[in-house]
Amino acid sequence: MLHWILLFIAGMFEIAGVWTMKKLIDTKNKIYILCLALIFAGSFTCLSIAMQEISMGVAYAIWTGIGAAGGVLVGIVFFKEDKSFLKLFCVCVIIASSVGLKALG
Repeated sequence: MLHWILLFIAGMFEIAGVWTMKKLIDTKNKIYILCLALIFAGSFTCLSIAMQEISMGVAYAIWTGIGAAGGVLVGIVFFKEDKSFLKLFCVCVIIASSVGLKALG
């Protein structure tokens, strides 16, 4: 169970990384470069530990799915990006696919 929790945390780091990357682009504040390095180091560390017990294909797919779905939601909530029905539907498909992989994995 710990490895699944670490995989989820790795995905949360990915979402934080996307938010930080957008802040860096918008503000040009160099502190965000250091933040990005630390966030992505945390993400890859958690992912690599999770992959000790979860198969690579499943772990990577779920990690990517969390990051992708979370990135879209961060864009909608924090950066006022378009929230069309189709975009939200696709996020739901990503989440459902991740749940399916967890159930099978």
